[in-house]
Amino acid sequence: MLFLYLSLLCCLPHIAFSSHCTVETATKTFQKCMNLPTQQASIAWTFHPHNSTLELVFFGSFISPSGWVGWGINPTSPEMTGTRALIAFPDPNSGQIVLLPYILDPTVKLQKSPLLSRPLDIHLLSSTASMYGGKMATVHNGAGIQIYGTMKLQTNKTKIHLVWNRGLYVQGYSPTIHPTTSTDLSSIATFDVLSGSSAPQHTDLTMLRVIHGTLNAISWGILLPIGAITARYLRHIQALGPAWFYAHAGVQLFGFVLGTVGFAIGIRLGQLSPGVEYRLHRKLGMAVFCLGALQTLALLFRPNARNKFRKYWKSYHHFVGYSCVVLGFVNVFQGFEVMGASRSYAKLVYCLGLSTLIGICIALEVNSWVVFCRKSKEDKMRREGFIASSDKGTSSAIHN
Repeated sequence: MLFLYLSLLCCLPHIAFSSHCTVETATKTFQKCMNLPTQQASIAWTFHPHNSTLELVFFGSFISPSGWVGWGINPTSPEMTGTRALIAFPDPNSGQIVLLPYILDPTVKLQKSPLLSRPLDIHLLSSTASMYGGKMATVHNGAGIQIYGTMKLQTNKTKIHLVWNRGLYVQGYSPTIHPTTSTDLSSIATFDVLSGSSAPQHTDLTMLRVIHGTLNAISWGILLPIGAITARYLRHIQALGPAWFYAHAGVQLFGFVLGTVGFAIGIRLGQLSPGVEYRLHRKLGMAVFCLGALQTLALLFRPNARNKFRKYWKSYHHFVGYSCVVLGFVNVFQGFEVMGASRSYAKLVYCLGLSTLIGICIALEVNSWVVFCRKSKEDKMRREGFIASSDKGTSSAIHN
Protein backbone atom coordinates (compact mmCIF):
# COMPACT_ATOMS: atom_id res chain seq x y z
CA MET A 1 0.00 0.00 0.00
CA LEU A 2 2.83 2.40 0.82
CA PHE A 3 4.44 1.80 -2.58
CA LEU A 4 1.10 2.56 -4.20
CA TYR A 5 0.87 5.87 -2.36
CA LEU A 6 4.43 6.71 -3.35
CA SER A 7 3.81 5.95 -7.01
CA LEU A 8 0.61 7.97 -7.22
CA LEU A 9 1.95 10.97 -5.34
CA CYS A 10 5.10 11.08 -7.44
CA CYS A 11 3.03 10.93 -10.61
CA LEU A 12 0.98 13.89 -9.48
CA PRO A 13 1.28 16.69 -12.07
CA HIS A 14 2.08 19.62 -9.79
CA ILE A 15 3.59 21.82 -12.46
CA ALA A 16 2.81 21.69 -16.12
CA PHE A 17 5.29 22.71 -18.76
CA SER A 18 4.64 23.78 -22.30
CA SER A 19 6.08 21.33 -24.78
CA HIS A 20 7.98 23.96 -26.79
CA CYS A 21 8.38 27.70 -26.59
CA THR A 22 8.32 29.76 -29.77
CA VAL A 23 10.02 32.91 -31.01
CA GLU A 24 7.37 33.47 -33.71
CA THR A 25 4.22 35.54 -33.36
CA ALA A 26 1.83 36.85 -35.99
CA THR A 27 3.54 40.23 -36.04
CA LYS A 28 7.10 39.69 -34.87
CA THR A 29 10.04 37.31 -34.58
CA PHE A 30 12.13 37.34 -31.41
CA GLN A 31 15.65 36.11 -30.71
CA LYS A 32 15.14 33.86 -27.65
CA CYS A 33 12.32 32.03 -25.92
CA MET A 34 11.82 30.11 -22.70
CA ASN A 35 9.14 27.91 -21.13
CA LEU A 36 7.99 29.16 -17.74
CA PRO A 37 7.60 26.59 -14.94
CA THR A 38 3.89 27.10 -14.19
CA GLN A 39 0.52 27.60 -15.87
CA GLN A 40 1.86 26.33 -19.26
CA ALA A 41 3.16 29.84 -19.91
CA SER A 42 6.19 30.92 -21.94
CA ILE A 43 7.99 34.04 -23.07
CA ALA A 44 10.02 35.22 -26.06
CA TRP A 45 12.26 38.27 -26.16
CA THR A 46 14.85 40.29 -27.94
CA PHE A 47 17.41 42.32 -26.01
CA HIS A 48 19.31 45.21 -27.58
CA PRO A 49 22.52 45.69 -25.53
CA HIS A 50 23.52 48.96 -27.21
CA ASN A 51 20.55 50.82 -25.68
CA SER A 52 19.45 48.29 -22.97
CA THR A 53 16.02 47.87 -24.57
CA LEU A 54 14.02 44.69 -23.96
CA GLU A 55 11.21 43.56 -26.24
CA LEU A 56 9.23 40.75 -24.60
CA VAL A 57 6.04 38.83 -25.29
CA PHE A 58 4.29 36.69 -22.69
CA PHE A 59 2.21 33.69 -23.80
CA GLY A 60 -0.51 32.88 -21.26
CA SER A 61 -4.08 31.61 -21.04
CA PHE A 62 -7.31 32.56 -19.29
CA ILE A 63 -8.96 30.34 -16.69
CA SER A 64 -12.44 31.91 -16.95
CA PRO A 65 -14.41 34.09 -19.40
CA SER A 66 -14.35 36.96 -16.89
CA GLY A 67 -10.76 36.43 -15.77
CA TRP A 68 -7.45 38.18 -16.24
CA VAL A 69 -3.89 37.33 -17.28
CA GLY A 70 -0.81 39.36 -16.49
CA TRP A 71 2.95 39.51 -16.22
CA GLY A 72 5.39 41.98 -14.80
CA ILE A 73 8.89 42.71 -13.58
CA ASN A 74 9.94 43.17 -9.98
CA PRO A 75 12.93 45.56 -9.96
CA THR A 76 14.29 44.39 -6.60
CA SER A 77 13.39 40.81 -5.65
CA PRO A 78 11.73 37.61 -6.95
CA GLU A 79 8.30 38.08 -5.35
CA MET A 80 4.86 39.45 -6.16
CA THR A 81 5.00 42.46 -3.87
CA GLY A 82 6.62 45.34 -5.70
CA THR A 83 5.99 43.97 -9.20
CA ARG A 84 5.24 46.38 -12.03
CA ALA A 85 2.66 44.47 -14.03
CA LEU A 86 0.71 44.56 -17.29
CA ILE A 87 -2.68 42.86 -16.89
CA ALA A 88 -5.10 42.00 -19.70
CA PHE A 89 -8.82 41.25 -19.33
CA PRO A 90 -12.12 41.74 -21.20
CA ASP A 91 -13.46 45.28 -20.96
CA PRO A 92 -16.60 45.19 -18.75
CA ASN A 93 -18.44 47.45 -21.20
CA SER A 94 -17.28 46.45 -24.69
CA GLY A 95 -15.92 42.95 -24.11
CA GLN A 96 -12.72 43.82 -26.00
CA ILE A 97 -9.35 42.98 -24.49
CA VAL A 98 -7.82 45.87 -22.52
CA LEU A 99 -4.27 46.03 -21.15
CA LEU A 100 -3.60 48.23 -18.13
CA PRO A 101 -0.55 48.87 -15.91
CA TYR A 102 -0.60 48.05 -12.18
CA ILE A 103 1.84 48.31 -9.27
CA LEU A 104 1.46 45.44 -6.78
CA ASP A 105 2.16 47.04 -3.40
CA PRO A 106 1.81 45.29 0.00
CA THR A 107 -1.79 46.48 0.49
CA VAL A 108 -2.82 44.46 -2.56
CA LYS A 109 -1.27 41.27 -1.21
CA LEU A 110 -3.09 41.68 2.10
CA GLN A 111 -6.31 42.54 0.20
CA LYS A 112 -6.72 45.74 2.20
CA SER A 113 -7.64 47.69 -0.93
CA PRO A 114 -8.64 46.89 -4.54
CA LEU A 115 -5.97 46.79 -7.22
CA LEU A 116 -6.25 50.02 -9.23
CA SER A 117 -4.46 50.85 -12.44
CA ARG A 118 -1.76 53.51 -12.30
CA PRO A 119 1.28 54.49 -14.39
CA LEU A 120 4.40 52.40 -13.90
CA ASP A 121 7.59 53.93 -12.52
CA ILE A 122 9.76 51.93 -14.91
CA HIS A 123 10.71 53.01 -18.41
CA LEU A 124 7.91 51.27 -20.35
CA LEU A 125 8.07 52.27 -24.02
CA SER A 126 5.04 50.39 -25.38
CA SER A 127 2.59 47.60 -24.55
CA THR A 128 -0.16 45.72 -26.38
CA ALA A 129 -2.18 42.52 -26.00
CA SER A 130 -3.82 40.25 -28.55
CA MET A 131 -5.81 37.02 -28.45
CA TYR A 132 -4.99 33.93 -30.47
CA GLY A 133 -7.37 34.15 -33.40
CA GLY A 134 -7.29 37.93 -33.68
CA LYS A 135 -10.29 40.20 -33.16
CA MET A 136 -12.79 37.38 -33.69
CA ALA A 137 -11.42 35.42 -30.72
CA THR A 138 -13.48 35.24 -27.52
CA VAL A 139 -12.33 34.92 -23.94
CA HIS A 140 -13.03 31.50 -22.44
CA ASN A 141 -11.37 28.99 -20.15
CA GLY A 142 -8.11 28.06 -21.85
CA ALA A 143 -8.13 30.91 -24.38
CA GLY A 144 -4.59 31.97 -25.24
CA ILE A 145 -3.32 35.53 -25.11
CA GLN A 146 -0.09 37.32 -26.01
CA ILE A 147 0.97 40.34 -23.95
CA TYR A 148 3.74 42.46 -25.49
CA GLY A 149 5.92 44.94 -23.66
CA THR A 150 8.94 47.02 -24.66
CA MET A 151 10.97 48.63 -21.89
CA LYS A 152 14.32 50.15 -21.22
CA LEU A 153 16.38 48.37 -18.54
CA GLN A 154 19.02 49.90 -16.33
CA THR A 155 22.46 50.06 -17.92
CA ASN A 156 24.54 46.91 -17.36
CA LYS A 157 21.58 45.16 -15.71
CA THR A 158 20.50 42.12 -17.68
CA LYS A 159 19.03 39.90 -14.94
CA ILE A 160 15.31 40.43 -14.28
CA HIS A 161 12.71 38.96 -11.92
CA LEU A 162 9.67 37.96 -13.97
CA VAL A 163 6.30 37.47 -12.24
CA TRP A 164 3.13 36.21 -13.93
CA ASN A 165 -0.31 34.96 -12.93
CA ARG A 166 -3.98 34.74 -13.82
CA GLY A 167 -7.27 35.10 -11.98
CA LEU A 168 -10.94 34.22 -12.20
CA TYR A 169 -12.66 37.60 -11.95
CA VAL A 170 -12.32 41.31 -12.60
CA GLN A 171 -14.47 43.78 -10.63
CA GLY A 172 -14.85 46.77 -12.88
CA TYR A 173 -11.23 47.41 -13.88
CA SER A 174 -9.80 45.88 -10.70
CA PRO A 175 -8.44 42.30 -11.00
CA THR A 176 -9.29 40.13 -8.01
CA ILE A 177 -6.94 37.75 -6.19
CA HIS A 178 -5.55 34.82 -8.16
CA PRO A 179 -5.82 31.17 -6.99
CA THR A 180 -3.45 30.30 -4.16
CA THR A 181 -2.28 26.81 -5.07
CA SER A 182 1.44 26.07 -4.84
CA THR A 183 1.89 26.42 -8.60
CA ASP A 184 0.11 29.77 -8.73
CA LEU A 185 2.16 31.10 -5.84
CA SER A 186 5.36 29.90 -7.52
CA SER A 187 4.88 31.83 -10.75
CA ILE A 188 8.21 33.63 -10.48
CA ALA A 189 11.40 33.24 -12.51
CA THR A 190 14.74 35.02 -12.51
CA PHE A 191 16.67 34.94 -15.79
CA ASP A 192 19.31 36.79 -17.75
CA VAL A 193 17.95 38.45 -20.89
CA LEU A 194 21.40 38.50 -22.49
CA SER A 195 22.37 34.84 -22.05
CA GLY A 196 18.90 33.35 -21.57
CA SER A 197 20.01 31.40 -18.49
CA SER A 198 17.55 31.08 -15.62
CA ALA A 199 17.66 29.85 -12.05
CA PRO A 200 16.36 26.25 -11.94
CA GLN A 201 14.76 26.73 -8.55
CA HIS A 202 11.20 25.85 -9.55
CA THR A 203 12.06 22.43 -10.96
CA ASP A 204 13.92 21.61 -7.76
CA LEU A 205 10.98 22.86 -5.67
CA THR A 206 8.61 20.62 -7.59
CA MET A 207 10.55 17.53 -6.60
CA LEU A 208 10.84 18.77 -3.01
CA ARG A 209 7.08 19.29 -2.86
CA VAL A 210 6.46 15.77 -4.15
CA ILE A 211 8.83 14.29 -1.55
CA HIS A 212 7.41 16.50 1.21
CA GLY A 213 3.82 15.52 0.44
CA THR A 214 4.63 11.84 0.01
CA LEU A 215 6.56 11.49 3.27
CA ASN A 216 3.99 13.38 5.31
CA ALA A 217 1.00 11.54 3.84
CA ILE A 218 2.62 8.19 4.61
CA SER A 219 3.94 9.11 8.06
CA TRP A 220 1.33 11.35 9.74
CA GLY A 221 -1.57 10.13 7.62
CA ILE A 222 -0.97 6.35 7.51
CA LEU A 223 1.74 4.99 9.82
CA LEU A 224 0.80 6.87 12.99
CA PRO A 225 -2.87 5.82 12.77
CA ILE A 226 -1.76 2.21 12.19
CA GLY A 227 0.43 2.44 15.30
CA ALA A 228 -2.50 3.76 17.33
CA ILE A 229 -4.72 0.94 16.07
CA THR A 230 -2.05 -1.58 17.04
CA ALA A 231 -1.92 -0.32 20.62
CA ARG A 232 -5.67 -0.08 21.09
CA TYR A 233 -6.78 -3.43 19.71
CA LEU A 234 -3.82 -5.84 19.94
CA ARG A 235 -2.80 -5.26 23.55
CA HIS A 236 -5.74 -7.34 24.81
CA ILE A 237 -4.72 -10.45 22.84
CA GLN A 238 -2.86 -12.47 25.47
CA ALA A 239 -1.28 -14.79 22.91
CA LEU A 240 0.78 -11.88 21.56
CA GLY A 241 2.40 -11.09 24.89
CA PRO A 242 4.55 -7.93 24.70
CA ALA A 243 4.79 -8.17 20.89
CA TRP A 244 1.97 -5.63 20.50
CA PHE A 245 4.02 -3.04 22.39
CA TYR A 246 7.11 -3.53 20.23
CA ALA A 247 4.96 -3.35 17.08
CA HIS A 248 3.26 -0.18 18.33
CA ALA A 249 6.52 1.51 19.32
CA GLY A 250 8.30 0.44 16.13
CA VAL A 251 5.58 1.70 13.78
CA GLN A 252 5.23 5.00 15.66
CA LEU A 253 8.97 5.59 15.77
CA PHE A 254 9.37 4.84 12.06
CA GLY A 255 6.43 7.11 11.25
CA PHE A 256 7.87 9.91 13.37
CA VAL A 257 11.27 9.63 11.65
CA LEU A 258 9.63 9.87 8.20
CA GLY A 259 7.46 12.74 9.42
CA THR A 260 10.50 14.57 10.76
CA VAL A 261 12.19 14.34 7.37
CA GLY A 262 9.01 15.59 5.69
CA PHE A 263 8.73 18.41 8.23
CA ALA A 264 12.34 19.46 7.61
CA ILE A 265 11.71 19.51 3.85
CA GLY A 266 8.66 21.69 4.47
CA ILE A 267 10.79 24.16 6.43
CA ARG A 268 13.28 24.22 3.57
CA LEU A 269 10.51 24.80 1.04
CA GLY A 270 9.42 27.83 3.03
CA GLN A 271 12.96 29.21 2.94
CA LEU A 272 13.19 28.66 -0.83
CA SER A 273 9.80 30.29 -1.52
CA PRO A 274 9.96 33.96 -0.49
CA GLY A 275 6.54 35.57 -0.50
CA VAL A 276 4.73 32.21 -0.53
CA GLU A 277 2.88 31.49 2.72
CA TYR A 278 0.49 28.73 3.75
CA ARG A 279 -0.31 29.85 7.27
CA LEU A 280 -2.86 27.21 8.26
CA HIS A 281 -0.85 24.36 6.73
CA ARG A 282 2.32 25.59 8.44
CA LYS A 283 0.66 25.98 11.86
CA LEU A 284 -0.95 22.56 11.66
CA GLY A 285 2.35 21.02 10.58
CA MET A 286 4.22 22.55 13.52
CA ALA A 287 1.50 21.40 15.93
CA VAL A 288 1.56 17.84 14.59
CA PHE A 289 5.35 17.68 14.72
CA CYS A 290 5.46 18.98 18.32
CA LEU A 291 2.81 16.47 19.42
CA GLY A 292 4.72 13.67 17.69
CA ALA A 293 7.93 14.75 19.43
CA LEU A 294 6.17 14.77 22.81
CA GLN A 295 4.88 11.24 22.15
CA THR A 296 8.35 10.02 21.30
CA LEU A 297 9.85 11.62 24.40
CA ALA A 298 7.10 10.06 26.51
CA LEU A 299 8.74 6.66 25.99
CA LEU A 300 11.73 7.86 28.00
CA PHE A 301 9.57 8.78 30.98
CA ARG A 302 7.16 5.85 30.96
CA PRO A 303 6.53 4.74 34.58
CA ASN A 304 6.23 1.05 35.42
CA ALA A 305 2.80 -0.52 35.86
CA ARG A 306 2.81 -0.18 39.69
CA ASN A 307 3.86 3.46 39.79
CA LYS A 308 1.16 5.77 41.16
CA PHE A 309 1.75 8.23 38.31
CA ARG A 310 1.13 5.59 35.64
CA LYS A 311 -2.54 6.51 35.22
CA TYR A 312 -1.65 10.17 34.63
CA TRP A 313 0.98 9.19 32.10
CA LYS A 314 -1.54 7.00 30.26
CA SER A 315 -4.07 9.86 30.12
CA TYR A 316 -1.40 12.19 28.76
CA HIS A 317 -0.20 9.58 26.25
CA HIS A 318 -3.70 8.90 24.93
CA PHE A 319 -4.67 12.58 24.65
CA VAL A 320 -1.48 13.67 22.88
CA GLY A 321 -1.46 10.61 20.64
CA TYR A 322 -5.03 10.93 19.41
CA SER A 323 -4.63 14.69 18.98
CA CYS A 324 -1.57 14.08 16.82
CA VAL A 325 -3.45 11.56 14.66
CA VAL A 326 -6.48 13.82 14.15
CA LEU A 327 -4.42 16.91 13.34
CA GLY A 328 -2.28 14.78 11.03
CA PHE A 329 -5.36 13.77 9.05
CA VAL A 330 -6.51 17.39 8.80
CA ASN A 331 -3.11 18.63 7.65
CA VAL A 332 -2.74 15.93 4.99
CA PHE A 333 -6.01 17.11 3.41
CA GLN A 334 -4.89 20.70 3.82
CA GLY A 335 -1.70 19.74 1.99
CA PHE A 336 -3.72 18.40 -0.95
CA GLU A 337 -5.51 21.76 -1.15
CA VAL A 338 -2.24 23.69 -1.00
CA MET A 339 -0.69 21.61 -3.79
CA GLY A 340 -3.73 22.03 -6.02
CA ALA A 341 -4.48 18.30 -5.83
CA SER A 342 -7.92 18.42 -4.24
CA ARG A 343 -9.34 16.35 -7.11
CA SER A 344 -6.32 14.21 -7.90
CA TYR A 345 -6.00 10.43 -8.02
CA ALA A 346 -3.49 10.68 -5.18
CA LYS A 347 -6.14 12.17 -2.90
CA LEU A 348 -8.66 9.56 -4.06
CA VAL A 349 -6.30 6.71 -3.18
CA TYR A 350 -5.47 8.31 0.17
CA CYS A 351 -9.19 8.61 0.94
CA LEU A 352 -9.69 4.95 0.04
CA GLY A 353 -6.82 3.95 2.32
CA LEU A 354 -8.17 6.12 5.12
CA SER A 355 -11.64 4.67 4.66
CA THR A 356 -10.12 1.19 4.93
CA LEU A 357 -8.43 2.10 8.22
CA ILE A 358 -11.67 3.56 9.57
CA GLY A 359 -13.56 0.42 8.53
CA ILE A 360 -10.99 -1.76 10.29
CA CYS A 361 -11.27 0.39 13.43
CA ILE A 362 -15.05 0.10 13.44
CA ALA A 363 -14.91 -3.67 13.01
CA LEU A 364 -12.30 -4.07 15.77
CA GLU A 365 -14.21 -1.71 18.08
CA VAL A 366 -17.44 -3.66 17.60
CA ASN A 367 -15.57 -6.91 18.22
CA SER A 368 -14.01 -5.48 21.39
CA TRP A 369 -17.41 -4.48 22.75
CA VAL A 370 -18.89 -7.89 21.88
CA VAL A 371 -16.05 -9.64 23.72
CA PHE A 372 -16.37 -7.24 26.67
CA CYS A 373 -20.11 -7.75 26.96
CA ARG A 374 -19.72 -11.53 26.67
CA LYS A 375 -17.11 -11.61 29.43
CA SER A 376 -19.24 -9.37 31.64
CA LYS A 377 -22.20 -11.68 31.17
CA GLU A 378 -20.09 -14.76 31.96
CA ASP A 379 -18.69 -13.11 35.11
CA LYS A 380 -22.20 -12.25 36.25
CA MET A 381 -23.37 -15.83 35.66
CA ARG A 382 -20.40 -17.17 37.65
CA ARG A 383 -21.19 -14.89 40.57
CA GLU A 384 -24.81 -16.04 40.54
CA GLY A 385 -23.80 -19.72 40.34
CA PHE A 386 -25.16 -20.50 36.88
CA ILE A 387 -21.76 -21.86 35.70
CA ALA A 388 -20.20 -25.15 36.89
CA SER A 389 -17.75 -25.12 39.81
CA SER A 390 -14.86 -26.11 37.53
CA ASP A 391 -15.43 -22.93 35.59
CA LYS A 392 -15.51 -21.09 38.91
CA GLY A 393 -12.12 -22.49 39.76
CA THR A 394 -10.80 -21.47 36.44
CA SER A 395 -12.33 -18.05 36.88
CA SER A 396 -10.79 -17.72 40.34
CA ALA A 397 -7.41 -18.75 39.01
CA ILE A 398 -7.64 -16.19 36.26
CA HIS A 399 -8.66 -13.40 38.63
CA ASN A 400 -5.91 -14.28 41.04
